[in-house]
Amino acid sequence: MNRRLLLLTLCQGLFLTNNVTFIAINGLVGLQLAPFGWMATLPVMGYVVGGALATPLVARSQARFGRRGSFQIGLAVALGSALLAAWAAWSQDFWLLVAATVVAGYYSANGQLYRFAAAELAEPSFREKAVSWVLAGGLIGAVIGPNLAAWTRGLLPTPFVGAYLALALVAVAGMAVMALIDFPPAPVRQHGEAAGRPLGEIMRQPAFIVAVLGAALGYGVMNLLMAATPLAMQVCGLSFADTAWVLQWHVIGMFAPGFFTGSLIRRFGVLPVMGAGVLLNMLCVAIAVSGVSMTQFETALFFLGVGWNFLFTGSTTLALTAYRPEEKDRAQAAINFCVFATMALTSFASGALVTTQGWTWLNLGSLVPLGITGVALLWLAQRRTLAKASAA
Repeated sequence: MNRRLLLLTLCQGLFLTNNVTFIAINGLVGLQLAPFGWMATLPVMGYVVGGALATPLVARSQARFGRRGSFQIGLAVALGSALLAAWAAWSQDFWLLVAATVVAGYYSANGQLYRFAAAELAEPSFREKAVSWVLAGGLIGAVIGPNLAAWTRGLLPTPFVGAYLALALVAVAGMAVMALIDFPPAPVRQHGEAAGRPLGEIMRQPAFIVAVLGAALGYGVMNLLMAATPLAMQVCGLSFADTAWVLQWHVIGMFAPGFFTGSLIRRFGVLPVMGAGVLLNMLCVAIAVSGVSMTQFETALFFLGVGWNFLFTGSTTLALTAYRPEEKDRAQAAINFCVFATMALTSFASGALVTTQGWTWLNLGSLVPLGITGVALLWLAQRRTLAKASAA
């Protein structure tokens, strides 16, 4: 754990502070302003749609300006979008709020690359741990995000305007920290030198396919249930303070395992750890459908977070084996586009399902993508076993 990784971990924490605060408040502000109740999570959906749309732009900015330059652009967008969201909440303009969250998606697309940048700041033999430790920086967001939303929601006469303004300050802090990180230079490609394999060839590799499924569907299930939680808890008569507490423990579950997930992957292998993530998410569903007490929300969301960590860290580690250094911008952009596209779908489905079908059916529906992920892991494990047997 070197100085640059520590600073990047802090940037990850500030990034998650933005994410968690957005999740905590966007659905509730959307519910207040939306013309129809089923549109309540459109601001949440806007955040991830913006991320999906921004992935090719981010890939180009990474190639042109390097890691730090591109990350600083993302933080500048975070500052502007938070101010725009504050204005939208103050003026009670629902569609302006949706537009602000779409713009904020550019920052999200940038922040999703912090985990890949972590692998470049450590020796190759410690890449799993570097990814895992930087993801663990999300614990900062776990503590600050929900409390920031709770402390600032009534800071000004219009609810939640203060929370958006606080996020603008978080973006400024991120810019200051990012300025202190020196990233290694990108590999210099000589004139006429091949830029690596075509993206289609990279994406057809079994390891890449399973890495994308694990990251996209794991994030999709997590987002489906997390985005619906504030609305479901409000329907059940629980307070916003209760919601903030549940989200805090959910995000702790997401990032606290980062201190040891890398070690688990090195000891047991990436596929078993990802499989454990699928099982933990299924345990979350079992707890969630058993009742709607505060304890059940808290326990289910905590296991959801731990399961996501195992799946997402494992998927990132698996993806690192599927592309070469000169292919990283295109490969990482493809992975993140799939993640954001899945999150966009689940963000919309989350509000629509929880307001029309209820919390129980929302959870049961999440078993479908979890089952697909589990089958994909078994498929790749079987291919690797057969390949080893053939080699022997």
